[in-house]
Amino acid sequence: MSRRQTIQAAVLAASAGALGACGTSPTGSGLTNAVVKKPAWLMPEETHPHQLTFMSWPTEPIWKSDTSGVRRDIAAIARAVAAFEPVVLLASPKDVKAAQRACGSQVEVVPIPVDDLWMRDTGPTFVLGGTAIAGVDFNFNGWGRKQAHARDKNVARAILAMEKTTRIQAPIVAEGGSIEVDGAGTLMATESSLVNDNRNPGKTRADIERALSETVGASTFIWVEGVKGKDITDYHIDALARFSEPGVAVVSTPPQDAPGDVWTAAHDQARTVLETAVDARGKKLDLVELPEPVDIGRRGEGFLATYVNYYVVNSGVIMPRFGDKKADKDAAAIVRDLYPGREIVQVGVDTLGEGGGGIHCATQQMPKPG
Repeated sequence: MSRRQTIQAAVLAASAGALGACGTSPTGSGLTNAVVKKPAWLMPEETHPHQLTFMSWPTEPIWKSDTSGVRRDIAAIARAVAAFEPVVLLASPKDVKAAQRACGSQVEVVPIPVDDLWMRDTGPTFVLGGTAIAGVDFNFNGWGRKQAHARDKNVARAILAMEKTTRIQAPIVAEGGSIEVDGAGTLMATESSLVNDNRNPGKTRADIERALSETVGASTFIWVEGVKGKDITDYHIDALARFSEPGVAVVSTPPQDAPGDVWTAAHDQARTVLETAVDARGKKLDLVELPEPVDIGRRGEGFLATYVNYYVVNSGVIMPRFGDKKADKDAAAIVRDLYPGREIVQVGVDTLGEGGGGIHCATQQMPKPG
């Protein structure tokens, strides 16, 4: 059966049963080695070949007067990704035709109800086990119940039902953007996002590590403090630092004259941790700075101006363009060196960034098994 033929069954499966909720607590950033047996499942690095990319169409109840602008951004990203690999975009049934017109025939639009566009967080996080594939449902709760999510809480379940893929329900609440892996057992995260009572009340960092070991196969954890309560995600790691390959961390770097605010302090703390951290192989990380743009005009206070929120696709990298010509060019050159042989495509995110997210936040890869 095609995806369209399985939509009804997927939606029914998504609405059946309640998602489990869990919790969090203490702090203290740094490195932790979890004592675990060889994992049955492992989340691969983003450079692992993809079957396809999932995305989601923004809705008017969430985006209000910005709906047309953010839809232009999402359509542009979907078209850019579709030049490299298949794209399946979820849209509420009444929006399917408009989404298909905007995205073009290369993008497959399927009628699954959604609240918002942040597929990295609402969709399943895929893991591999030999030739098998499964999807982890991290029990999306609106980033700690900050936003309506009656539909988005079912998106992971609906996708896995549609794809006839094994569903692993995590024993914690998390989002795909709250974890970053190197595909070799190392995981980076911010404590502010995961060790937080709005997601995981009563759970310690050790509890969360055990859950992530079981679900995504992490054995070594690099924790940075992050920032609680200043943005809707409580500062996801994919806005701060990424792995380009095992042993190499790409760090979003504020300008030298950046104000001494909570974001600069969070960067400095994270940089200190990463400079001394070792990965699952016991090796220190090489750090690559990815300077943030400076000349971006008037933007809202929550605008996400970071290049590290790029998305790696088959044979390419889709990354933001902010309008700072020098910074855009320099960032593309750095990313090109990090991913040799891949085509670098920059896409404007003028409205998307005002929502506090970026290209990586709006996409979720389904890897190829094996």
